[in-house]
Parts: sequence; structure tokens; C-alpha cells
Amino acid sequence: MTILVLGINHKTASVGLREKVAFSEEKRQLALQQIHQLGLGQSAIVLSTCNRTEIYLHNKNITPEQSAQWNDECVVWFAQIHQIDLFELQSCLYLHQNQQAAQHLMRVACGLDSLILGEPQILGQVKQAYQMSEDYYHNIHQSSVSSELSRLFQKTFSTAKRVRTETHIGESAVSVAYAATSLARQIFESLRELNVLLIGAGETIELVARHLLRHGVKKLIIANRTLSRAQDLICKLETNTPTDVFSLAQLQDALNQADVVISSTGSPDVLVTQNMVRTAQKIRRHKPMLIVDIAVPRDVDEKVNKLDSVYHYTVDDLHNIIQQNMSEREKASAQAEEIIEEECLDFFSWLKLRQSASLIRDYRQSAEEIRQDLLEKALNALHQGESADKILQELSLKLTNKLLHAPTQAMQAMAKQGDSKGLRHFSTSIKSKNT
Repeated sequence: MTILVLGINHKTASVGLREKVAFSEEKRQLALQQIHQLGLGQSAIVLSTCNRTEIYLHNKNITPEQSAQWNDECVVWFAQIHQIDLFELQSCLYLHQNQQAAQHLMRVACGLDSLILGEPQILGQVKQAYQMSEDYYHNIHQSSVSSELSRLFQKTFSTAKRVRTETHIGESAVSVAYAATSLARQIFESLRELNVLLIGAGETIELVARHLLRHGVKKLIIANRTLSRAQDLICKLETNTPTDVFSLAQLQDALNQADVVISSTGSPDVLVTQNMVRTAQKIRRHKPMLIVDIAVPRDVDEKVNKLDSVYHYTVDDLHNIIQQNMSEREKASAQAEEIIEEECLDFFSWLKLRQSASLIRDYRQSAEEIRQDLLEKALNALHQGESADKILQELSLKLTNKLLHAPTQAMQAMAKQGDSKGLRHFSTSIKSKNT
């Protein structure tokens, strides 16, 4: 039995190559179909994100001697389904088997192999990939993902949950957007009563908006040079939270309503002056105001930090926070690695017990077939009038020889491979039966 993962990620391949090997929903279905038809595996799960494409395969029929050839066949298939040069793919591809494959999957799901250490989104993507394969096998083959591969993924999900619970790997902000939101949560008890003004409508502001909406802000105000672009952003957010849109010419009116201001534009000039904030604070009766300027060059006059009840942070402040938090996540990742190693060993202990139980069941079934066959021959001989003593002697001798054949071969193989531990267990078992 072999579990294999092959794939590429942000560490091994350029964006251009990652785009070539990404799986659309249609291509994912085709991949699972081809893997089944070509006999590459009984089950497979396709994980495809912007930073990685990985195929997890389970093939219960692969022996150690066949492993290298199977790996090569899987790589060739991977290149063919994406119609890319095999040499180009091989230079970026990684392959892991069995324990290394399980460990890799757990590291991926826990965010230890992500572009941003500890990011939580990847776990949801792994769960979605697993469910897509479950749906495929149920709908197309009226079956499911193999019990071994299913157990590995379920074990991975529980491991990721344990890492989140027992370590601090996901608690520290390590992106500018998340750090800006975290500052607001530190300064104000709750975001639910806050009006937040976002200046700009680019990608960073969109990320900030999504973080804020998840924490339930009271109102979202977007001010942008182009009103239509601000309105487009509101539509993209698909939120029921009250929203408002202002032009930069109306920025003072927007400031007058804001408890939190987060600005990220490409403006070459300062947009928020000290006088504008002073005016807003008078109207707001000097309630606390947080201003986070993540633009380069700056959108906000740095002198605003001299005003009472105004908390002002720049992009440099956020980067310092992020750097400290990265150090905290790295410490947490060491704890996570220990948890993963423990859970991985637990999974393979289960797998060994399952395989041994299957082996014992198969051996017992084989022994029963041998017994039935010899008994039938012996009864036929008795019916034909042959000596009962002779028949019993022959039955016992043949039964002993046939039942000892497989264990004898196994002992010889262990002796050739130097498996002294296995031989000792076998010897101990025989002695205990004779006492």
C-alpha cells in the first residue's frame, strides 16, 4: 500500500508554471477519471490553489519494487494532462510517499507550508478538495474515497484543529490588512459600534474591508477619487452592513463620521491634514479616533498624532508589528511540528494495525479454503473404501505442509532481509504455544 503526493508550490515554481498546472473543475473531474482508468490509484484528491497544485493518490497494489516505476508513470501523466514539457515540470516537482506524504499534508493544512506562515485559509481549501473527490466517487462510481486516504484526511483535519487550539500560530497579524484591523480591535473594545472610513478602493483596502466586516463593524464608509470604483468595491463585498460612498472632495464630511480611518491610495499628496482631523474631532466631541496610514507616500499628515484622543500609525509601524508577530508564529510552528509528528505516527500505527488485521483475515480465509479442499478429498476417499488410518495420516500431513508453506516463506524472507526483530517475535510466539 502506498500513499503518494506529487505537486508544485510557490517555493518550487514560478507563477507562470503554477498557472499552467492549475485545475479547473472540469479538469479536476478529468484527472480523477484518468487516474481511475489508468490504474494509477484507487483514490485521488486534487488540491489546487493559487500557490500550489498537489495530487494525493492511494494505491494499495504497489509493492516497494514497483514504487519508482509508479512514481514515473504519475509524473508523466501529470505532464500530459496539463500538456507541458516533462523536463520543465520535473525541475519544479516534489514527490513524497507514505509517512512523508502524510506529514506534508498535515503541514500544508496547518499553514506551515504556506506563503504566509500559519494562514488559516488553506485548511478550508484542503477540506473542499477532499469533499470534491468524495462527491466525484459517490456520483460517478457509487463509492467513496478509500478508507485509508479518507482516514488520513480526517486525521489531518483534527491535527489542524489541535494546532490552532494548542499553539498561537494563527493569533498574530502577519499581513498589513490584518494588522490594521487588529490595531482597531486592540484600541476599541468592540468594532460593532464603530464607523470605519476606508480611503482608497484598491486590493489592500478590499482586504481590510473584508477583515472589518467579519468582525461586524457598524458602518463602512469608502472615500475614493473615482466614485464608480468605490461603488464597485461595495458590490464586490456583498455585505448587509450599512455602507456609504464619498468622493475625495467630500473627505471632510466622511472624516466627521469616522471612529477609525484606514487609508491606502496612490496619491502623491497628503489627503488628510491635521486641520481636517482637528475639525472632525470637534464635531465628534473628541472621542477616540484611530488613523492607520498604509500608503506610500503617506496619505495622512504625520502631525495628526499631536492631537488629543487620536491614535496614528504608519505603514512602518505595521511592518514592525508584523515582524514581531512573525517571530511569534515561528515559535508556534515548532510546537505545531511536534504535534504533526505525533499525529502522523498515530495515523501509521492505525494503518499498520489495519493492514495486519487484513493480512490475518486473508490468511485465515486461505487456511479455511485449504482445509475444505483437503477434507472434501478425504471424505471422497473414505466413501471409496480406503483405509481411514491412511486417509487421516495423509490429511494431517498435507494440511500441515500447506499451512506451513506461507509462514516458512515469510521467515525465509525475514532472514534474507535481516529482520531479526520479526524473527524474534515469531520465535517467541512458537515457544509460548509449546509451554
